Amino acid sequence: MTVTSLSQREAALHAPRPFGRLVAPHLSGLRAFLLPLGLLLAWQGLSSAGLFPDYLLPAPAAVYGELATLAAKGELVAHIAITFWRVALGFATGALAATLLGALTGYSRTARDYLDPTLQALKAVPSLAWVPLFILWFGIFETSKIALIAVGVFFPVYLNLMSGIQSTDRKLVEVAQVNNLSRIELIRRILIPATLPSYLTGLRSGLALGWMFVIAAELMGASQGLGFLMVDGQMTGRPAIIIGALLLFAVAGKLSDALIAAVGRSLTAWQDGFASSQERANA
Repeated sequence: MTVTSLSQREAALHAPRPFGRLVAPHLSGLRAFLLPLGLLLAWQGLSSAGLFPDYLLPAPAAVYGELATLAAKGELVAHIAITFWRVALGFATGALAATLLGALTGYSRTARDYLDPTLQALKAVPSLAWVPLFILWFGIFETSKIALIAVGVFFPVYLNLMSGIQSTDRKLVEVAQVNNLSRIELIRRILIPATLPSYLTGLRSGLALGWMFVIAAELMGASQGLGFLMVDGQMTGRPAIIIGALLLFAVAGKLSDALIAAVGRSLTAWQDGFASSQERANA
């Protein structure tokens, strides 16, 4: 490479970027709010025009008013906190069990032959079918709720981790064997990096199911939580409470998913995939 070409390349690297490229990363974050904001404005407009009866679909202002009243009483924070705690504990329990069994069945053919058929059969059991059994085993208190959420989290994490290990490039494993890597080194240097994207996808899917299962869990005799708020709104004829709880579920699920996604991006920054090319193009 000539001195001229080197100087041209260096000048290009230090040249000021166009305004569009400077604001592109910020616009990318703002785009996520355009659709929810548009739906919210349309909802408010149609409600104000009288197209939606208040007893079926109250306006966003009415929903906000109900939530603000609960927040002023100090009840809303308590409901959100207990639901977050249940999801967090159920997610940790289910993800830990899924990680251990997924790693075992993915790495060991013998363990997979013994365990995987039974686990795949249990995966087909509907979530609500576990409710009476868990109530019988654990009662209607927190243990049964955490167990139900853990069941929902378990299967996506387990399946993604086992499949990720099984789909690791055979040539990478053969290179490790040629270089006489130990089993620990094989796992650390080959299997974990190769499996990490699938595992993170499983964690995100499991977390989403955890938020779904917590609603069923909070129908099991709960006196606090966002699921309880929905039931209370139904029993007292307050649709604004039901819709408000649904919106809070959506926001909480999105925030927790964004946290895992951010951690995942930092752990897989070494990947050079399609998303990386798009980010470089907007840089």
